[in-house]
Amino acid sequence: GTFFFMHIFGFSINILTLFALVLAIGIVVDDAIVVVEAVHAKMERRKLGPKAATVSAMGEISGAIVSITLVMSAVFIPVAFMEGSTRLFYKQFALTLAIAIVISAVNALTLSPALCALLLKGHDGHAQEKLNFKQRCFTAFNAGFDKLTFRYGKSVLFLIKKKWIGLGILLAFAGLFAWFSLRTPKGFIPDEDQSFIIVTANLAAGTSKDRTTKLMSDTEHKLVAHPAVREVISVNGLSLFSGAMSSAAGTFFIRLKDVKERGEVKDLGAVMGQLQGMLSGDKRANFLVLNTPTVEGFGNSSGMELVLQDRTNASLQNLGNISYGMMGALMQRPEIAVAFTTFDVSYPQYEVVVDEAKAAQLGLAVRDVLQVMQGYYGSIQASDFNRFGKYYRVLVQATPDTRADEKSLNSIFVKNANQEMVPVNTVVTLKAITGPEVVERFNLFNASNLTVMPAPGFSTGQAMQAIKEVGQQVLPPGYTYDYKGMSREESTSTAQSTIIFILCIVFVYFLLSAQYESYILPFAVLLAIPVGLSGVFLGIGFAGIANNIYVQIAMVMLIGLLAKNGILIVEFASQRRQAGKSLVAAAVEGAKARFRPILMTSLAFMTGIVPLIFVTGPSAMGNHSIGYAAIFGMLVGTCLGLFLTPLLFVIFQFFQEKMSGKVKDDTEWEF
Repeated sequence: GTFFFMHIFGFSINILTLFALVLAIGIVVDDAIVVVEAVHAKMERRKLGPKAATVSAMGEISGAIVSITLVMSAVFIPVAFMEGSTRLFYKQFALTLAIAIVISAVNALTLSPALCALLLKGHDGHAQEKLNFKQRCFTAFNAGFDKLTFRYGKSVLFLIKKKWIGLGILLAFAGLFAWFSLRTPKGFIPDEDQSFIIVTANLAAGTSKDRTTKLMSDTEHKLVAHPAVREVISVNGLSLFSGAMSSAAGTFFIRLKDVKERGEVKDLGAVMGQLQGMLSGDKRANFLVLNTPTVEGFGNSSGMELVLQDRTNASLQNLGNISYGMMGALMQRPEIAVAFTTFDVSYPQYEVVVDEAKAAQLGLAVRDVLQVMQGYYGSIQASDFNRFGKYYRVLVQATPDTRADEKSLNSIFVKNANQEMVPVNTVVTLKAITGPEVVERFNLFNASNLTVMPAPGFSTGQAMQAIKEVGQQVLPPGYTYDYKGMSREESTSTAQSTIIFILCIVFVYFLLSAQYESYILPFAVLLAIPVGLSGVFLGIGFAGIANNIYVQIAMVMLIGLLAKNGILIVEFASQRRQAGKSLVAAAVEGAKARFRPILMTSLAFMTGIVPLIFVTGPSAMGNHSIGYAAIFGMLVGTCLGLFLTPLLFVIFQFFQEKMSGKVKDDTEWEF
């Protein structure tokens, strides 16, 4: 069913939809587990037949299944309000998972009850028979689980009597969640091992092509000899960051061997470190080993792309000096491993100086003079034609020997308004200067690019904070910086993520308010959620993972999953309260009745996630991020939520009855 709707929405089978499908394996069985366990409990405790037990159980749990489905789907609705590329990450994952959850609920309300009535059988037939090994194992397990459930009920009763202990635990984990949220390193999309890296080589300004070619050849032999390298492609004259062709630059594209074939060093970061160390001994050029971006289209390499803007229209030399000062200050920060720029104002150049007054006297337009020089020294596309089924361009340019030095100006002429040929050197002089090879614009201002790599152990979020602090200290008035590529998306997505989490909680609150017809009782479910989310930070802290977009996706999902556990307890406890049970008895009975299905569904989900933490290859970090976040969040949330939710139900149900004037006179400790 999910694949059908993926086709309708135009989704492909990609990393994000596969993430959702893997998680769905553990989630979609939840509703069916709840149904089967409820029917089985009716048959075992009330000795009902399969059909009667199914009808009785569905009368109790149908509302809970509907609530669970609405809540699990509602937490993904706020992704529709996101903007930019972040929305694409959330959208495909969220819709794929939400579709699977809705279909599983339809299955749980229709097919699962029918199968229970047809397939389940009573256990009385084995009462007088000799039990085989399998039946003895089941009997022993059930006896042990019944004892565990009894002890669980006594523990819940103890927490209800000693409310301050439970509330203290709740406040402690809420504070822990807030502290982790502020202190955990933040990131965006983690770098992945795609078995492909880039090496840039930048020589001194004005280096000849022959010297660059010799360097590229020597370096290629060194790279090919490394045991982790499968293939090297070198491009002489390509400056990766400026995108220009330069005689003083070159780029290597390296394809690595599969992880298992790389020899002793298999980790991508370690391989890059070895290559960087090997090349740093060559003083003829500055080498930089870079990973490729995880998402195509977000820059040319990994790392943060920074743009320094000059809003004062000062000289390019001044922009260069400030860029070097910014780079030097960043290199002093522990959060930054490397900061570099290709903006170099020392390239030898000629400035074309046109005598406009003299040109006017000779009937020459400055535009015509410059266009003629462009045709001789640069090139001009004069025409094009098609032949033999191919497209050809016609370029006009002087031969290399006639444009080799400034004396070549003597042989260039331009036609004036009187149709006379005027030597270009009568109005043009060349002035030897130095300046940047390429001048970039960002928001129409002169700009220079800086690439910043976070130091090992620091996230991109921490590096961005360091950049902000350095910018405030170093940049003079009129100069500012901005991000581009993936870094720009990260800088704009932080605020959105906070809003999304708030909207998720609000959506769940309103749904539960409608379900319970109360604005107070939903807090019995919601207040236990931060406890589980604090487990997310414990998991990613244990694995050394930053709070990236995959972790945030897992947290959105956990809001619904942890709310599901609370709904199961609160729904059953509310039914027992309406049936006349005391407040405490209703809470304890609800907790004990849903203890087994909550454990079963939670363990099923975590078991389905375990393979993610052992993944290797191009999507390993994304898998690990979701895996550790989901497993630890679910583990902590389930273990503590089982004890805190009944306590919260007692507190908020009491307030609800008190405010509505429907307080029942019962024996508080009847249970």
